[in-house]
Amino acid sequence: MKIILTQEVSGLGSPGDIVEVKDGFGRNYLLPQGFAIAWTKGAEKQVTVIKRARSARDVRDLDHANEIKGQLEGLKVNLKARAGDGGRLFGSVTPAEIVDAVKAAGGPTLDRRRLETPGHIKSLGAYPVRIRLHPEVTAKFDLNVVKS
Repeated sequence: MKIILTQEVSGLGSPGDIVEVKDGFGRNYLLPQGFAIAWTKGAEKQVTVIKRARSARDVRDLDHANEIKGQLEGLKVNLKARAGDGGRLFGSVTPAEIVDAVKAAGGPTLDRRRLETPGHIKSLGAYPVRIRLHPEVTAKFDLNVVKS
């Protein structure tokens, strides 16, 4: 199935890209979530508009992304979570909770969809977190999950 991405999808592409995906993935996930539109000749003309807007936004945001990267890499982020005796959490840490913890630590407001964690965070400890601020800029910071 050929689709046109309208938002950035990790591992697949960025807005305006025309990609070939399995029918089920496109029909059951990408299209209903609004991450993509079905490919047609008319829709392909919209790709140029999407790419033009993205290129204008990227050039403007590159310096800003580097500035945010500098803020994030010098930040100590602590996240309080409920945990049992063995250090195992009740549930897991979500990207929205990480974004809130960064904001509480004095960092900038982030998009939770751009966060990359090392799997599911289900126990206390320190975890490296990456965030894609720009196609060319990725920031890394440590997240300390502590018992509340």
